[in-house]
Amino acid sequence: MLRWIFFFLFVAIVEVYAFQALKTITKTKWILVSYQIISLLAVLYIVYQFTQFDRRVGQNSKTLITFGLLLLVFIPKLILTSIMLLEDVFRVFSGTITHFLGDNDRGSFLPERRRFVSQVALAMAAIPFSSLLYGMTRGKYNFRVIKQTLFFPDLPEDFDGFTITQISDVHSGSFDDPEKINYAIDMINDQNADMILFTGDIVNTHAAEMHPWIDIFNRIQPHAFGKFSVLGNHDYGEYIQWPSDDAKRQNFEDIKDLHRQIGFNLLLNEHTKIKKGNSELALVGVENWGKNFKQAGDLKKASEGLTKEDFKILMSHDPSHWEYEVKHDEKHYHLTLSGHTHGLQFGIEIPGIIQWSPVQYVYKQWAGLYENVGRYIYVNRGFGFHAYPGRVGIWPEITVFELKKGEKVA
Repeated sequence: MLRWIFFFLFVAIVEVYAFQALKTITKTKWILVSYQIISLLAVLYIVYQFTQFDRRVGQNSKTLITFGLLLLVFIPKLILTSIMLLEDVFRVFSGTITHFLGDNDRGSFLPERRRFVSQVALAMAAIPFSSLLYGMTRGKYNFRVIKQTLFFPDLPEDFDGFTITQISDVHSGSFDDPEKINYAIDMINDQNADMILFTGDIVNTHAAEMHPWIDIFNRIQPHAFGKFSVLGNHDYGEYIQWPSDDAKRQNFEDIKDLHRQIGFNLLLNEHTKIKKGNSELALVGVENWGKNFKQAGDLKKASEGLTKEDFKILMSHDPSHWEYEVKHDEKHYHLTLSGHTHGLQFGIEIPGIIQWSPVQYVYKQWAGLYENVGRYIYVNRGFGFHAYPGRVGIWPEITVFELKKGEKVA
């Protein structure tokens, strides 16, 4: 009960300040009344949907819409509130000084709000509003192909020029546009890579989420050296209440079988040798291992029989696995491919200038390529989306790697 009191108090403060900003720049009654009605309906809808959330179902289209609306409504208003609150601090300070100096001819302790401040506040609030709206309508399917060339002195000779496509974090339960997904599959096929790797989270929770999309993902063409995958944290059904342990176990088995149905070879704490000419490399796939997440991954078991000298590519969904276990492992994993973070689906990326997202305060490796004494990890920004039904600045990604033998040239 107490949390609801705090919630409604918070909403009331935000709404009052947002309304004050609007009221400062317009006195048109129908605009002010319309704004109040729309704001009230939005708050009531959000509260109602949160009270209806079913832990047995988990995320669905309604929860996606609700969370998106929550961000769309309150983030711009929080910016408005912050600016207007700062103005109030200044008004109180100014009024206090004026009062003690005896210059109070205006008849009011507080100076009037300045129209310019409200205009600035509304302009600044419009930036996240338009960005979030774009992210929900177009950004979530704004697929990008990112190409990386990686150099390894000990890459086996025959793998010089070998290409790998990586996708991650499909989250098929969030999709709502088959045309856009078909377009993304075409982009994958256009890369003509030697091998394709999928690094986990095929669904949000339920295996059935993928059923409408199986035929589309079966359009991913066969790759000469195979199609391989691993599991992500969402693939274990950990985030809802199941009617029984048997139901949860069956869902997990069904999720694993989805990989077979779309033509991927699921690696479960195991490795396989990829052979080309007279050379070979080891492809290692572990189950999910994440700091503060499910830790089913067993790197030792997956790499049994491999040596430090073997060239190894590791698929591990959560990049925190690399930070805590992989990067200092004596077996020397040359390249680790991860996903999981989605780049929080929100941030700013201008190559060579800035790369920022709030998720960087949680994960040291959160998007793109990182290196530690010759060991690399690449964190894919994700193919799908989860929770917030959009993407702002951190676009859905298809990654293509070219492996080259030799030293990296600066």
